[in-house]
Amino acid sequence: MVRPAAFGYNPETAANNTFQHIPDVANDVVKAKAIEEFDSLVALLVAEGVDVNVIQDTPVPVTPDAIFPNNWISFHEDGTVVTYPMFAGLRRAERREEIIQDLEQEFNILQRLDFERYESKDMFLEGTGSMVLDRINKIAYACISPRTDAEVLDRWCSMMDYTPFTFVARYHGQEIYHTNVMMAIGDGISLACFEVIDAPRGEELAAHLASFGREVVALRAEQIGSFAGNMLAIRNARGEQLMVMSRSAHLSLDEAQLAAIHRHARIVSSDVHTIETIGGGSVRCMIAENFLPHN
Repeated sequence: MVRPAAFGYNPETAANNTFQHIPDVANDVVKAKAIEEFDSLVALLVAEGVDVNVIQDTPVPVTPDAIFPNNWISFHEDGTVVTYPMFAGLRRAERREEIIQDLEQEFNILQRLDFERYESKDMFLEGTGSMVLDRINKIAYACISPRTDAEVLDRWCSMMDYTPFTFVARYHGQEIYHTNVMMAIGDGISLACFEVIDAPRGEELAAHLASFGREVVALRAEQIGSFAGNMLAIRNARGEQLMVMSRSAHLSLDEAQLAAIHRHARIVSSDVHTIETIGGGSVRCMIAENFLPHN
């Protein structure tokens, strides 16, 4: 997780992120509140037994979205580290080689894959924002959008030995910019907003998710606006599955949805309202999960 140094509204990302809103308070107030929300989430995760590696963002260059590291980097069980092509120019500065070098002191990095060369072709794939990964069955679910290019996705899947499952989804008339705002996968459970997916692909996605034996939970479009799709299943040091989400996402879920999640995981939620409102991303976007083997 990256503790922000310059969190704020990014007009470049707002071009295709309908979840962002221009702040009505001073930038310093927004930044201070975002840092407070970030620190509270980290403290909660640590208290829940999650091993959290916090990296401090640098003040220069200014990176208002550095709090969302899962878009520029991903870590994999076989020792692979992948870096990604980013839609917004301001976000490309988030890629920091020294972060990877620091991780090499503790983790075994066997392969580096660099996809940022696609930026020169205006082709983008923003990490585990663009892709929701079923790491067990090697499926990459992806909502095609200006930030998720089908050709780059196919190349990633070829190199990582994954199978792509693509679709188009719309929220308030605009293509959903990141897949992880409308679906999530955990052990024994998957959640997705099928009603925003162009027919008949929504029904096909539901059937595909169910084919692996997971309980499938349908989210409603209005819940996506509360970032209910932007949750992440992780395990703590005791091996307990936690479903981590924002307070707004938690409050939006109905009794049946909550019961389904509780059959497989314990819900952990934290208030990140400022980060959601100004940054257009939520708790899942704030966490780049690390599957690298230890040295």
